[in-house]
Amino acid sequence: MPAGKVAASAEEAVAAAQALGGAVWVVKAQVHAGGRGKAGGVKLARDLDAVRAAAAGMLGKRLTTAQTGPEGLPVGRVYVESGSDIAREIYLSLTLNRERGRIALIASSSGGMDIEEVAQQTPEKILSVTIHPAAGLGAHQAREIAFGLGLTGSQIGEFQSLAAALYRLYVEKDLSLLEVNPLIVTRAGALVALDAKINVDANALFRHPELAGLRDASQEDPMERRAAEHELNYVSLDGDIACMVNGAGLAMATMDLIKLHGGQPANFLDVGGGATSERVTAAFELILSNPRVRAVLVNIFGGIVRCDTIADGVINAVRKVGVKVPVVVRLEGTNAQLARATLASSGLTITPAADLTDAARKVVALAAKGRA
Repeated sequence: MPAGKVAASAEEAVAAAQALGGAVWVVKAQVHAGGRGKAGGVKLARDLDAVRAAAAGMLGKRLTTAQTGPEGLPVGRVYVESGSDIAREIYLSLTLNRERGRIALIASSSGGMDIEEVAQQTPEKILSVTIHPAAGLGAHQAREIAFGLGLTGSQIGEFQSLAAALYRLYVEKDLSLLEVNPLIVTRAGALVALDAKINVDANALFRHPELAGLRDASQEDPMERRAAEHELNYVSLDGDIACMVNGAGLAMATMDLIKLHGGQPANFLDVGGGATSERVTAAFELILSNPRVRAVLVNIFGGIVRCDTIADGVINAVRKVGVKVPVVVRLEGTNAQLARATLASSGLTITPAADLTDAARKVVALAAKGRA
């Protein structure tokens, strides 16, 4: 891989370029998303003034790519890298083939910024082999990919070594994605990993404190970060109907019904099977901190968690937060009758629902009134 240095200011970027030497550099915005090149997050600089201008144009701004969502991500650092003499670009990655239940090595001779279009429009250009977990990546598999990429001579052995090292990294660090894009062939014929993206399986981070220590909270959705602190499974979405549900499957079904009846969910939120009144209150505060929310749907099926516990949490949250939007509640299961009575006697404006379809219709109608 080419030499490079991280910089947090335009002057640091210039100093990095001077330390690297040469006459051409690349300035890259450091955000947790791909598609930076098309979004202006990767700039070629042929002199130090251009390095300074490129860094200044990125730092302190938000970079919006196809993978960040409309809000984009903040750029707090740039990476200044020595320029490379590129003859051609290759795409290379390792990920899990869920259909086969095995790790797959994927490559394409059409690497670079347009790899997504290549996969959609000319899938025959995508090469792939699946790796048996007992045998690991075979030399013959790496050679098969190398031949398919049109590599020749010493490049084949070089590719074989590189692929083996990447596979070892993928397995030893419990990754879910390891993407090198582009892997370039220089005009001298050498292989160089020009850029990479690595995703680590979050469930395995306890085994890798050295990786957990690299966490950059600025690159995370603030609401998702707050949810994790309360052990809530939360994902931000673009709609205006907030959802609070127990169970991932029920949460997905709830969002589907909201969409079916013409609404747009603002989030996925699973409070879990063992939710406490405190966690429900935290969940309510979280979803209501989204300024786009026009209505809230609470959909709980009480099994492990009792419905009266959820009702207490809803009441506490509504009183504590001072809810200004309609709240629709559907409760079924353990202590559901008691929970409904508790909500009815609370004196709060909470709309009960007879079943999930009724709840979806009511919350969509109330959200529409809020937008009017």
